[in-house]
Amino acid sequence: MNLQVNDTAAQWYKEEMELKAGTFIRFYVRYGGFSQLQSGFSLGVSVEEPVDPAVTAESEGLIFYIEEKDLWYFDERDVEVVLDKKSNEPIFNHH
Repeated sequence: MNLQVNDTAAQWYKEEMELKAGTFIRFYVRYGGFSQLQSGFSLGVSVEEPVDPAVTAESEGLIFYIEEKDLWYFDERDVEVVLDKKSNEPIFNHH
């Protein structure tokens, strides 16, 4: 599994969450919400130091990661985070 965050999506996180270079951004599994991957679960985002990162990606000075315990959610698919031009929000593509 690979994680990629394009520069425009990373810049969106930097601006919206008022982040500085070197900040860690965790993508994690949460109960509830809507998901195309796992029924009854959705993806959350938080600013926190990694404990057991399984995959990481750096973009615009931010370090994005997914912990080992959350890998099951992605079902071994690669994840690409891009900025949706219509909604002006990040979207997650799974390959």
